[in-house]
Amino acid sequence: MKTILFCNLPYAFSILKPLADELRDRGYEYLWYVDSSLSEAFPYKHEPNTISIKDLERFASDAIFVCGNDVPYWLRGVKVQIFHGLAGEKKGHFRIRDYFDLYLTQGKYFTERFEELAKKHKNFEVVETGWCKLDKLYSISDETALKKEALLKEHGAKYMVLYAPTFSPSLTSAIKLEKSIEKLSEEEDVLVIVKFHDKMKKEWIDQYKTMKEVLFVEVDDITESLQMADLMISDSSSVVYEFIFLDKPVVTLNSISENIDWCNLNSADKVYKNVIKVLGGDDVFSPNRKRTIELYHPYTDGKSAERMIEATKRYIDRYTVPFKRKVSLLRKWKMLKTYKKGN
Repeated sequence: MKTILFCNLPYAFSILKPLADELRDRGYEYLWYVDSSLSEAFPYKHEPNTISIKDLERFASDAIFVCGNDVPYWLRGVKVQIFHGLAGEKKGHFRIRDYFDLYLTQGKYFTERFEELAKKHKNFEVVETGWCKLDKLYSISDETALKKEALLKEHGAKYMVLYAPTFSPSLTSAIKLEKSIEKLSEEEDVLVIVKFHDKMKKEWIDQYKTMKEVLFVEVDDITESLQMADLMISDSSSVVYEFIFLDKPVVTLNSISENIDWCNLNSADKVYKNVIKVLGGDDVFSPNRKRTIELYHPYTDGKSAERMIEATKRYIDRYTVPFKRKVSLLRKWKMLKTYKKGN
């Protein structure tokens, strides 16, 4: 099965890498497409990759895995949507854009919604596989465990707290929680690490970087930080779910999630106090996390990439490889403008 790994978002690299590894282990031919704006940041330059749509046309793939919202409609191959997050409550998550033949969902919450949409649109199928990005989340390496131990020792702390807000100006907690994060960082027993979204406003990032006792995560992949942290502070970022899948406590400010099974507060003034309370052992939301895990991502075996490839192969066996999609003239125009056919 010849496969394209389609990257038009900076966080696509870590999402698609488990698929690349599985394809390589199976001896399948694959090619990374990296948008030219991301080429310098692409971390797997030793693997087959291109910035050219013309190369993708010549490659003539059987399948294209996409975690963004679009893909050139004229490329050969089953167009597979694998998603770039778990926040189904965010605008556009369940919007059907007609680019995709197959939706591979993470858990029951997503599967049921997309199955209803599949009945309505009648132009794609849905298979629940789990999310490949999380395949390595459940396996914490000795190196990561030792790194956490060393950081806590270096800073004389007992707990590591991760602050990971979303970037959206209407949803982010970055401005409201600035003082709370600084106050928390001054706690002797707490080491605060901060991971900002790639699209976070630079002036907000710069303001946080004036804090002396805070460590900043500069790498794109947040997995190691999730594994090391004892508690997460956030808002409506979908990374909240990834952290909860590790069965660890979360404190959010004004989350818009449809299924809140953690400590969600409506006042920034309450965040510091509640974080200290939870770190002290008052984790009343522990039973609730089991429900979220079951709804959003019950797969802890690290084999979602394997299931995704098998589901795609079954689709091809059943329908053969499609050569084109029926797409509206407006969306065709947008794709031609964005990807400039043949370049």
